Amino acid sequence: MGELWRLGASDLSGRIARRELSPVDLMRDVLWRIDAVNGPVNAVVALRDREALMGEARLAEAMPPEGWLHGIPVAIKDLVEVKGVVSTSGSPILKGHVPTVDDGLARRLRAAGAIVIGKTNVPAFGLGSHTVNKVYGATRNPYDLSRSAGGSSGGAAAALALGMLPVADGSDMMGSLRNPAAWNNVYGFRPTAGLVPGEARDTVFQHRLSTNGPMARDIDDLERLLAVLSDGAYRPGSGKAPARVRIGWLGDWGGAYPMEAGILARAEAALAVMEGLGWEVEPVTPPYPARALWEAWITLRQFAVAMNLGVHWRNEAEQALLPAQARWEVSHGFALKGAQVQWATETRAAWLAAARGLFETYDAVVLPSTQVWPFPVEERWPERIGDVAMDSYHRWMEVVVPASLGGLPALALPAGFGAAGLPAGVQLIGAPGADASILALGRAYHAATDWPGQRPPADP
Repeated sequence: MGELWRLGASDLSGRIARRELSPVDLMRDVLWRIDAVNGPVNAVVALRDREALMGEARLAEAMPPEGWLHGIPVAIKDLVEVKGVVSTSGSPILKGHVPTVDDGLARRLRAAGAIVIGKTNVPAFGLGSHTVNKVYGATRNPYDLSRSAGGSSGGAAAALALGMLPVADGSDMMGSLRNPAAWNNVYGFRPTAGLVPGEARDTVFQHRLSTNGPMARDIDDLERLLAVLSDGAYRPGSGKAPARVRIGWLGDWGGAYPMEAGILARAEAALAVMEGLGWEVEPVTPPYPARALWEAWITLRQFAVAMNLGVHWRNEAEQALLPAQARWEVSHGFALKGAQVQWATETRAAWLAAARGLFETYDAVVLPSTQVWPFPVEERWPERIGDVAMDSYHRWMEVVVPASLGGLPALALPAGFGAAGLPAGVQLIGAPGADASILALGRAYHAATDWPGQRPPADP
């Protein structure tokens, strides 16, 4: 087979539009690539019938381009309902569930011309940054098959890293785009809350805390996919980097976030790249108490998850099939009192006000994308970071909370590799609505690094 799988979506799109590339040849190459590398990593699941996919590719070949993704194969994250495709959310409760209508995200991808080939793997209901479930099993890290690919967009990130997909959708409540982007050496973007429409079935709180977003191997593809996911609300290339770029370095938030050895060093190496671009980088004193951010976050998250999964919790048979993460969230969520939710909401508003003040001085702030390196795939989650015990299944991901709680745009940038050859990353976080300027900064960073160009060891 050829090597079309190495190309980005923008390149493929241009070739298809100029009739230099047939969607049939592209589909054949993508399916060959999945056959070649998906088995050990288990990133793409619910792959559709090949003859049906080749038929859709032939139809795309015969038709004029419908949109930017015309004729380009995509696999959609398995938290999204996709018409005619098994959509399980990684839970045995929904094993075999085949929706009769598309969620909005799937409709927008199809309207842009994409051919949906299947799903990307997730943890059950997207809870926890370790993609493993009782329907499809675990997704493994392409840079070390004994390690986790992160989550909940772990399948999407691993598929991107290995060239099984040219672009991928993800979602992010608590780092679900940013953690797997870091661990798989790709880009992920959590947009400003509300830029990408939610789904009609989302609860009000869920939509305000979680958002869909794009993942890619370069910024061009990331921006163009964001335009599709946002239903045209975002215009690619609309942002410009300021003449004088000021970056605030938040480090480990004044010691509040324990980090495994080497994580901060990779982040500082990324900052050195930024300084090489002429950007001014300054250390920043933590702008808000980390403990308050955490307590507000878990309160609102528990409340949102309880509303979302309450229907399964109330069904005795289905409750027994919920993973430990879901039972923890829902049981705590239903025990909350109104005053606790009100305090968390007020704290969120206070943090957002403090963040706005921070961005009066800085164009962006930087945090590591993760606090740990990819951990063994057999483990449920990290229970300690150094000498610090984790008091919940997701406390080791606390570094992603400031952007999530504030609904801030956060670009996950690859930051190279540690001593064991595992990838790391940093978050480039901006003010609400600063999506275009953050992506413009990301474009400059990518031009100086192109970390995704370094292929993973699992690439044969």
